[in-house]
Amino acid sequence: CSIGNKICCMIIDSGSCANVASTTLVTKLGLPTTSHPKPYKLQWLNNGNQLKVTHQVLLSFSIGKHYNDEVLCDVIPMDACHLLLGRPWQFDRSVIHDGRKNTYTIKRDEKRLY
Repeated sequence: CSIGNKICCMIIDSGSCANVASTTLVTKLGLPTTSHPKPYKLQWLNNGNQLKVTHQVLLSFSIGKHYNDEVLCDVIPMDACHLLLGRPWQFDRSVIHDGRKNTYTIKRDEKRLY
């Protein structure tokens, strides 16, 4: 995906209960953050240590030439990727994953994007 004209690593993960952006991405691109309205602790991202989620960022990103989107993400330190889109994004966009083809269908404005 692209964020601010920079190529970024993205994971779509139906096992994640949150949309998250890495602190590295936010810092390097100088993106403004806001305080999280309900800070919470995450444990699943690293080896047993809990991470306190205290900030959010509103990210505009694109996938290819035809899909642009904006998503509110929790900001945490992570090495797996820059942007992790979890179940909240998938639900809001009516995303359908075809496991055999390893493709995603995103329904937006009554159009299907692949």
